[in-house]
Amino acid sequence: MLKNAVGRPAIQGFYDALASVNADRGVFITTSSFSKAAEEFAKKQGIVLIDGIQLTQLMLEYKVGVGKAQEYTVYQINYDDFESED
Repeated sequence: MLKNAVGRPAIQGFYDALASVNADRGVFITTSSFSKAAEEFAKKQGIVLIDGIQLTQLMLEYKVGVGKAQEYTVYQINYDDFESED
């Protein structure tokens, strides 16, 4: 967990903001991480949390905000080409 993890107060504030507009669900995204208390509160309230690791995975999976920088070819030896004929 990072030092600047999002805590329960931020998630509770988000929940209150959702309630003020009669929203019945929400997604809270951070490039950091979440404290255990934040995760427990969000789970009870039906709030989806996406941390920095999950965000990166989603970006790569759906190719959002990322692009191919370099591609590598991996070779293997074909030993059949080196067998001697007796």
